[in-house]
Amino acid sequence: MSYVTSVLQPDEKVIATGRVHWIIYVRGIIVLVVALLIYAVAPDGGAGSVLRVVAILGILVALYDLLRAWINQVTTEVAVTNKRVIKKRGLIWRETAEMNMDKVESALVEQSLLGRLLNYGSIVIRGTGSGIEGLNHIAKPLDLRSAILVR
Repeated sequence: MSYVTSVLQPDEKVIATGRVHWIIYVRGIIVLVVALLIYAVAPDGGAGSVLRVVAILGILVALYDLLRAWINQVTTEVAVTNKRVIKKRGLIWRETAEMNMDKVESALVEQSLLGRLLNYGSIVIRGTGSGIEGLNHIAKPLDLRSAILVR
């Protein structure tokens, strides 16, 4: 059972959900490809042995980065209901934020050029007295913003 469905109140229904974009895997993939290339072209001998050790360390770093990205993607939940906006992150530790829809003043979308091309970005929800931040690398951020602002 997801966090969002477990905290829904009576007569509350999910209008839209957000998910983390696949772009979070790019850094790990690039490091993995470079490390594998270094390992493949390393010559035999002294300098080659050093390059192979560096490549193996690079592979381990890439795998760690890919695992972290996967855990981030799987454990991040963003939902817009008819009553509130809900954000949850974390596997072992948990970070949650909720804001009632009547307290939402605005929703800001920040997208880089690459974010616009690949349709991902960050969302900041401003409300009376507080807000929800940390919604980074969200796929289709304009659709999520529209769901938040259209009541």
